[in-house]
Amino acid sequence: MTVFNTPSLQYGALLPILTVFIGAVIGVLVETFVKPTMRRFVHSLLTPAVLLVALFQVIANRETVTTTAAIGSVVIDGPVIIAQGILLLLSLLALLFVLDVDSFAPEASALPGSEEEKRAIASGKQQTEIFPLMLFSISGMMLFPAASDLITLFVALEVLSLPLYLMAGLSRRRRLFSQESALKYFLLGAYSSAFFIFGAAFLYGYAGAITFPEIRNAVIESAGNDVILLIGIVFVSVGLLFKVGAVPFHAWTPDVYQGAPTPITGFMAAATKVAAFLATLRIFYTVVDGALWQWQPMLSAVAIITMAFGSIVAIAQRDVKRMLAYSSIAHAGFLLAGVVAFNKEGLESSLFYLFAYGVATLGAFGIVTLIRDGQGEVTDLNRWAGLGKKSPAMASLFALFLLAFAGIPLTSGFIGKFSIFSAAYQGGLQSLVIVGVLSSAVAAFFYIRVIVLMFFTDASDPSVSVTLPTRRSLIGVWSAAIVTVALGVLPTSTLRFITDLAIFAR
Repeated sequence: MTVFNTPSLQYGALLPILTVFIGAVIGVLVETFVKPTMRRFVHSLLTPAVLLVALFQVIANRETVTTTAAIGSVVIDGPVIIAQGILLLLSLLALLFVLDVDSFAPEASALPGSEEEKRAIASGKQQTEIFPLMLFSISGMMLFPAASDLITLFVALEVLSLPLYLMAGLSRRRRLFSQESALKYFLLGAYSSAFFIFGAAFLYGYAGAITFPEIRNAVIESAGNDVILLIGIVFVSVGLLFKVGAVPFHAWTPDVYQGAPTPITGFMAAATKVAAFLATLRIFYTVVDGALWQWQPMLSAVAIITMAFGSIVAIAQRDVKRMLAYSSIAHAGFLLAGVVAFNKEGLESSLFYLFAYGVATLGAFGIVTLIRDGQGEVTDLNRWAGLGKKSPAMASLFALFLLAFAGIPLTSGFIGKFSIFSAAYQGGLQSLVIVGVLSSAVAAFFYIRVIVLMFFTDASDPSVSVTLPTRRSLIGVWSAAIVTVALGVLPTSTLRFITDLAIFAR
């Protein structure tokens, strides 16, 4: 007689992820059963409540020692708890702009410029599917760094990615360009997922197992063909590097950042990097760490090229969202320096950098949503001339975020870059540090160029102004600014908190 054992799932450890996922399912039910005129109001209460409950659950788990859940397919350790906390904080901040700014198409299924779309606009219809989609993506992001086997990792990758493909095509204006960017994101994402699953198959073929501990043991013991292992590492890396926007897998980034609704662009730029880099760190630090000499030179080359390419190409951009897109590519290179450092300092500095960069990114894109004319957002940098005279406060805050990206002292960016480069130097990667510092100097040029344009150039377009729809945007921008300064002036407590928890389970 066959005996079936009931699997032990450890719901307590999974509770934050399950809370967000259940909230997303409830959001779908809201779309089905609640009157259209009430949906946005219900979502504006449900979505932040779900995120806050999940955040409190993550905080409650911080004292828990490393534990596995779902029959070993999920691991909850210090870095996962930090990553989930960062993700939820960034999501709450991003939600302020999503709720406040009318950036979404009134009817996603309507053809751009069609009579159906015109009727939807005239009726004041608002897109509300964005809220459950956002929660689904966040649940995938929370699972991604916690995955402890290849199947769970792939499922989490798709759960976080598919809603982003949809949300990228929901921009209210420039509909065709938005849909084109979403299609490009989807197609390239499908290719990267194929590479990822192909690499996972090779790792399974090498180790004869899909769980991370068993693959690690096989790598340490050199249990298989090293060529198969190397192919597996390369192909899995392609899928991960695509999500972080590293060169040469960056082609989607500028178009998607420019075409997506700006609040979603900020959400993607900040939150996706947290999930993707923590998963990357887990794989290279705890799964294939025994093959360090095989993958470290490869990732070092990718990091160097990514830093240099993102910083140089950003100089030529005349659209603020494309400039920030190439800036994010450069920052992906800086974060890869923490991966290839392969030491505890690299993990700690990466976690701090992800939080600091995510907050500043959301603040910057939040301000972009507020620079408008009669037709909507103004992203042409030439039309930002003289913005400092029209709105000194918003221009100053945008300048603060740019200085943080540049790594200027007394901002979070300086502490983040100093920590990352210190970790890389301790890891013996002096050439990577030199390229990183030079790339930061190049990046500082185009950041300061925008500041000069705002404050020291006469206004050329009187139709451009700063619009504050409600208090949410104001709260979001100022909160990001306060955190950016606080992390730059008083980073000790945050760094100490990260240091105490940043230990991967093996």
